[in-house]
Amino acid sequence: MGIKALLYFEIVTTIALFLGLAAINTSRAGVGVTPPAVSDSTVTAARPQTASEAILHAFPENIAKAVAEGYVLQIVVFSILFAIALALVSEAKRRPMLLFCESLAEVMFKFTKIVMYFAPVGVGAAIAFTVGHMGLGILVNLFKLLATLYVALIAFLLLVLLPIALMARVPLRRFAQAIAEPVSIAFATTSSEAALPLAMQRMEQLGVPRQIVAFVMPTGYSFNLDGSTLYLSLATIFVAQAAGIHFTFWQQLGIVFTLMLTSKGVAGVPRATLVILLGTAASFGLPEWPILAILGIDELMDMARTSVNVIGNCLATVVIARWEGEFPARLPVSS
Repeated sequence: MGIKALLYFEIVTTIALFLGLAAINTSRAGVGVTPPAVSDSTVTAARPQTASEAILHAFPENIAKAVAEGYVLQIVVFSILFAIALALVSEAKRRPMLLFCESLAEVMFKFTKIVMYFAPVGVGAAIAFTVGHMGLGILVNLFKLLATLYVALIAFLLLVLLPIALMARVPLRRFAQAIAEPVSIAFATTSSEAALPLAMQRMEQLGVPRQIVAFVMPTGYSFNLDGSTLYLSLATIFVAQAAGIHFTFWQQLGIVFTLMLTSKGVAGVPRATLVILLGTAASFGLPEWPILAILGIDELMDMARTSVNVIGNCLATVVIARWEGEFPARLPVSS
């Protein structure tokens, strides 16, 4: 089941990357941006990692340091190894740790909710910063970027996820009813994590076995964020267009393959993709000031891409269950 899930995740996210690339090259939303007179570089450009360095960097030297500095992939690797070790101990030793982790997760969900009450203040400040430093003209390009993202995400839903659902014989009406509330939460909070508990509950009510939901959904939150991966390829080329840097097709292909690795392990919390975007920009010699401009409208883009993330992971859960032959023909009625 794990191999099937990872194979599905990789195929779908790769399609999302190429769709984002095609969308931004068609709209050319970043062309014509006037750079600021003085661009403040708040992020130090990082040296591109070699393949061996990337592999070594995936394993944490210190888990506390990985959490504090936001190395999400290291946290995922540690969590997998910790879970394997936890599965090998006796039930008496395992149960207290599971209860502690579940309790901690619920508390952190509430913590995130409290913080997100102040999100509108941050969004207003970001827009004011963007306009104040770059003028009103940048808003035209940002609107084009926003429209490009929404069109690309709608195309992804209709041209990729819908055919997959039809091929997997997913009951579309029941599926739409099941995901309506989790997607609404994700859209309102711009946090995939905030919608995770309810999404898992609704997939079980839909008829997916608990063991499949418990494996596929959390794994998908690290490896199957379709909306975020589409946004990353789209935003990276927007940054290049805004900076007046032309990438050939093969260079853009290299960016896509880089994002195939760096987009794995993105945290399902607001603005997590900006961290990946900054790292990708540094790797390809792109300036940071267009990313600071994107920050002004990132809340609006985050709403859409987070919603697609939740839809994609809910669908993946049903598809893997069907692939395993464990999705029932007669589904229980949702309570």
